[in-house]
Amino acid sequence: MDTPDKIGKYEIQGILGKGGMGVVYRAFDPAIQRSVAIKTIDKSALQASDLQYAVTRFRHEAQAVGRLNHSRIAAIYDYGEDADLAYIVMELVNGKTLYQHLQNNAQFGLREIGEIVRQLLDGLGYAHSQGVIHRDIKPSNILINDDGRIKISDFGIARLDTSTLTMVGEIMGSPSYMSPEQIIGTDIDARTDIFSVGVIAYELLAGRKPFSGSNVEVMRQTVNERPPNPSEYNPRISVQLDWATQKALAKKREDRFQTAGEFSEAFAKGIEASLRIASATPAKDSFDDAPTQRIDPNLMNAARLLSGMQQGKEPVADAPRQPSIATLPRASRSIETNAKNARILFVDDEERIVTALRSIFRSSYHVFTATNGPEALEFVKKFNPHVVVSDQRMPDMPGVELLRQVKEITPNAVRILLTGYSDLAAIVGSVNEGEVFRFISKPWDNQDIQRVIAEAVAVALELADTTAAPAIVPEVMTAGILVVDPDQEIFRATKELFGASCPVVSAKTLEEAFVALESQEIALILADIESGGAETTATFKLLKQEHPEILTIVLTAASDSELVIELINEAQIFRFLNKPVNLKLLKQHAQAALTRHQAFKQTPELTQQHRVESARIDGPLADKILGRVKSIKNWFGS
Repeated sequence: MDTPDKIGKYEIQGILGKGGMGVVYRAFDPAIQRSVAIKTIDKSALQASDLQYAVTRFRHEAQAVGRLNHSRIAAIYDYGEDADLAYIVMELVNGKTLYQHLQNNAQFGLREIGEIVRQLLDGLGYAHSQGVIHRDIKPSNILINDDGRIKISDFGIARLDTSTLTMVGEIMGSPSYMSPEQIIGTDIDARTDIFSVGVIAYELLAGRKPFSGSNVEVMRQTVNERPPNPSEYNPRISVQLDWATQKALAKKREDRFQTAGEFSEAFAKGIEASLRIASATPAKDSFDDAPTQRIDPNLMNAARLLSGMQQGKEPVADAPRQPSIATLPRASRSIETNAKNARILFVDDEERIVTALRSIFRSSYHVFTATNGPEALEFVKKFNPHVVVSDQRMPDMPGVELLRQVKEITPNAVRILLTGYSDLAAIVGSVNEGEVFRFISKPWDNQDIQRVIAEAVAVALELADTTAAPAIVPEVMTAGILVVDPDQEIFRATKELFGASCPVVSAKTLEEAFVALESQEIALILADIESGGAETTATFKLLKQEHPEILTIVLTAASDSELVIELINEAQIFRFLNKPVNLKLLKQHAQAALTRHQAFKQTPELTQQHRVESARIDGPLADKILGRVKSIKNWFGS
């Protein structure tokens, strides 16, 4: 077909592209003096049986986009038909499609990828709010203007919320970018577009599509297989960005982001986390994205220092000032020269908090900061911090879950929970799941927090080179369980659960408890803290100070968060159990304690994480209890 001089009132200036059914022209609208694009269908190129269907779809696109007015969607100005053509007059976008950029091997940085996905989801979110689902999101339908702005085009198979043009069972779309429900032929909704954007995001991040092969193979993988994380192909990608991309690609619609806005927010956080990780990675990786303001300005130097340490080289960064002797706990003074190498990670979703903590400690240690759990885990994996201090209430991942995962990744890291909330459930969870070393309340006292961090650093450095083999618990242990409770119910339950594998001893009073501790080896104490009052609490504190190898599980029906915090910080309680006691949890926690005690026997250095530097008890009560505690035999030394 020859290039026409005019289509309708529009003056044709050239050809922008060609397809199977027609041509896209560059044209000029003389009435309002603007350049436009005209997409056409050549009726003579279609079989008579297909013509009506194709033209109906073409008109449908004009109707779908004609109702939309958004800066991220290529606008449609007019629709027309004559004997030879059906045509849509639309906004002229000066630029290339994303497909063309990818074909030319364009390399997009993390910021650029974040912006492409943000704008794409911005436009789709608007379309969805107007009841329009695109259903064919792919790189060739994404126009990138010369100034970097995104325009979504080609709503040719879009579905209107009132449309019956596409029936259930009809497969429409491009195989590489289709959702599972499109492939299966079931009904679709806005989450179909979210899946397609997920595919594009994956392709931009990983440099390859999530599903590959023939069309049939791509469709099979889309329905049945989870692709590898993008970070397997691009080490700059954070855990959070992996998570956001994989969630968009979930097979079931209910498992995906439910709106474009949700995906956009999560993806932006993942990009931000990736930029921080990238800027914290040694310079040899040559990342081109600049660090953000949330990263400690000394972070790159710290990363280079760590890289040199790992390769056996001399440190290349300026060493921070080490803490003074006065600020270090007693046991740490022998290793004060190593304190300058301590790596501390502070995690809090409030910028002002991590800024304040950084300012307090940056002169004494290598300080890393993160504002969410997934980002923090990236730091943990890359830099193996000695101490991790985490806020509890964070939107992406609560502190309890973060510290639990930190424990799995690097068991020797000393974990501290930081929070301004007296949430007893969270506090107990931090002990039972994350096994925290200390609990710091907001607002903190600077001297107190410096003391706690110094203690944590001392412990962490002592454990840094300790490699513990998995604890092997014998079928019958010589160390036993001591149940301190006037009520015999817990003793009977414990005896039934563990009597065949270790001694189980009952004590109704503290005096009976001391007699038991003095006469045989005890691995675990189960105690009701309400029955003994202040004397019981003081005993636990002093016992942990002198015998960190003895573990304690506290039974309580109280809701006193201050008491729980006190017991965490000064008695290193191993677990808490609420009364009435759940026997399944009792068995689980007691077994964990026995295993830990056996680990202490195999590697005594591990008791350092359970050490209390100096119990805060004054007066005659301390003198009375301390004498009895000191009389308890050190079974590890025998």
